[in-house]
Amino acid sequence: MRVLGVDPGLTRCGVGVVEGVPGRPCKLVHYEVVTSDPDTDLAHRLLNLDERLTALVAEHRPESVAVERVFSQHNVRTVMGTAQAGAVAILVAARAGLPVQTYTPSEVKAAVSGNGSADKAQVTAMVTRLLRLTVAPRPADAADALALAICHVWRGGTKDRIQAALRRAR
Repeated sequence: MRVLGVDPGLTRCGVGVVEGVPGRPCKLVHYEVVTSDPDTDLAHRLLNLDERLTALVAEHRPESVAVERVFSQHNVRTVMGTAQAGAVAILVAARAGLPVQTYTPSEVKAAVSGNGSADKAQVTAMVTRLLRLTVAPRPADAADALALAICHVWRGGTKDRIQAALRRAR
């Protein structure tokens, strides 16, 4: 199963693609951070994100998409930007006919590190180890996106296969 993970953000949106099956180590396919200038008009920032994510879906052909679920934060402006970027990722997946699953940060942390309260350094270290990389993915947004993809392979992969079989049977 190939999964595109998205750690949404308007200024920095982490994207990671991995392949794997539940219970086995995943393989790195690609990662990057899509950036935009905070001084650019919001509509153009969202369009930039849409275009890049659409290109990545076309290039890497994931079978599903995992997006970090926005949860309450103290900074409303940050929450709004994160939610808008997450919505773009979900829309890109829907337009491509791909199933989408959202995960909270603590679900992702628990999946990759065994600790739902792990810090960014711990998540990055575990992603590096799980993907058998010699160098940690940087910046942290990229590592977080890869962690989302790994989480989905391990937790959501079976659910996706059942849903796909049901769609084919219809």
